[in-house]
Amino acid sequence: MRQTHVLLKFVVALSTLVALSAFAGSGDTSAEQREAQAWLNKIQTAAQRLNYSGTFVYQQGNQVRTSRITHLIDGKNETEKLEILDGKPREYIRNNEEIICYVPEAKTLVVEKRVTHDIFPAILAASPSDLAQTYQIRNGEAGRVAGHDCQSIVLEPKDNLRYGYKLWAEKSSGLLLRAQTLNEKHEIVEQISFTHIAIGNVDRSRVKSSFVNTNGWRVENALTSQASLSGWTVKSLPPGFKKIREVNRLVSDQPAAASSGAAGAQGNHAPATQREVSQIVFSDGLAAISVFIEPGTQSRTEGFMQQGAMNIMGKRQGDFWLTIVGEVPSAAIKQVANSIEFSPK
Repeated sequence: MRQTHVLLKFVVALSTLVALSAFAGSGDTSAEQREAQAWLNKIQTAAQRLNYSGTFVYQQGNQVRTSRITHLIDGKNETEKLEILDGKPREYIRNNEEIICYVPEAKTLVVEKRVTHDIFPAILAASPSDLAQTYQIRNGEAGRVAGHDCQSIVLEPKDNLRYGYKLWAEKSSGLLLRAQTLNEKHEIVEQISFTHIAIGNVDRSRVKSSFVNTNGWRVENALTSQASLSGWTVKSLPPGFKKIREVNRLVSDQPAAASSGAAGAQGNHAPATQREVSQIVFSDGLAAISVFIEPGTQSRTEGFMQQGAMNIMGKRQGDFWLTIVGEVPSAAIKQVANSIEFSPK
């Protein structure tokens, strides 16, 4: 009897120990999740409030593009310069909400208003708590990117309708230095990574355009306007995706001959034709899906294509042509495309 009593006390004590261990483990997990979410907050704040200048490489499928970004905060004013360093030269200079794109070969300045705030390294458009609804968020390993000590944060999708992500934040500032997009096999399908970055002191001259003489350049306003596209609905969005924007925009189709041949050499460019396209944007705070809508007057072939993490589907629906684009798996694009409905008013 005494042996039975001792054994019972041992079993109870062991059960209590196991329960306490499980409780402690769950507490640690919760603390780790809070720490990982805190890193996400730090990443977004750093990108918006710090001064920095660096060169980054964008890899998408077989395409590799090098760019340089400079970000400067002066009181309430925010200035940013993005230079495309490969292929035809392009510069984008943003002063608060206005963006000017310099297109030197066409001697054109394209002026537009900023419509999205989720540009690298400020890629997060939702709170970490919202992202936790559709991603498992945890800390990854420490490492180095562009000579800086970093902490990695892993976001694993809870379904097959979005990619996973691995983000590398500079330990001192929290600035995002590398973002990897991962498929269901944990393979990298897209990556943006700084190769050189200076954080802190930024010379103001770095946000000025390299094209100092733009006299005679054509100014083109890339007009966008708020739209009410209530007749269009997507019946089956991936979980967590919400409509964030509806706009109408003018899209320019520059004739191929405008930048080549004798006319191009003399600077006499053929006028660009413009067409209006409506756009509905959905986002889960990290990935975005756009539905572009325009009259189906042009002769086009329906189809599907993939480039890196980007999946694109074109289809005719009634009198309209739809283009569905998103950095999400093909299953998500097809689900959205097959559930679009139009009810004319």
